[in-house]
Amino acid sequence: MSAESSTPLVVPAVANPRAQEVATFGAVHLEVTDLGRSTAFWTDVIGLVLRSEQADEVQLGTATETLVTLHPGARTAFLQGHSGLYHLAIHPPTAADFARILLRLIRAGWQISPTDHIMSKAIYLLDPDGITVEITLETPERMLEFVFDDGGPYVVRRDGTRSSGREPLDVRLALQALPDDDTTLPVPEGTRIGHVHLYVGDLHAAYAFYQSFGFNQAVWAPRFHMGDLGGGGAFNHRIAVNTWQGIGAPQSPAGTARMRAFTLHLDTHQRLDHVLGTLRHEITETDGGYLLKDPSQNTILLSA
Repeated sequence: MSAESSTPLVVPAVANPRAQEVATFGAVHLEVTDLGRSTAFWTDVIGLVLRSEQADEVQLGTATETLVTLHPGARTAFLQGHSGLYHLAIHPPTAADFARILLRLIRAGWQISPTDHIMSKAIYLLDPDGITVEITLETPERMLEFVFDDGGPYVVRRDGTRSSGREPLDVRLALQALPDDDTTLPVPEGTRIGHVHLYVGDLHAAYAFYQSFGFNQAVWAPRFHMGDLGGGGAFNHRIAVNTWQGIGAPQSPAGTARMRAFTLHLDTHQRLDHVLGTLRHEITETDGGYLLKDPSQNTILLSA
């Protein structure tokens, strides 16, 4: 579909989701201005577990898995106008777990934007350095299809009614999923990095790059300067890319709060070997996998 086409783009719900998606996410690495302040945000406000704390690195996540790794080195806050991280998304496993984080945020007095995307329920907020964080509850069963037309995107619910997909979340209803009001509990096992959304300088190149990993086309909407890719599961939103910071936007400069890298675990070693064998990018082998950059210089740690 061309950028100039006025034909509506209709993206139906996934009919036959894969039992195992093509990839899962490991830790997202962030460079921050104040390790102590950011650690307190992720533990006290979000509810992540402090897994490891050193002078040059702090690991946070669940009791058994690191979701966010903090690094020092930033001197100034997140800077707009660059390629890099738009947001990282923490996906709790149940509606009750989502509601518990929501209640934590409310009690902390943190500024939030609770949003109902129909295919998900989301809470948007900024970390202390201005990096966008999303808390996401996957609800693909509520969506029939996603439509882009000349009036903009909208979502059709299972009952046939329309939603902008950007309506305010019913916070009171969401909180009803809580069995209690204990906000001292950390996030449970099963909480994970569920998707990342990236600013890129070249939409076509970025989209093709991530398709080469095995991600499927979910939304290709150059008219709206964005694209979305799924991993084959019912929740068809794992990596999104956009040029909303400008075509050719350079990488966030050193010294600013930013994403250092994100981690992708491919589902099989065969897929990993295929990707490594076909990519025409510089690849560095490390103890944790293979470091490479996408066409907009976003760094990925790739493993299987």
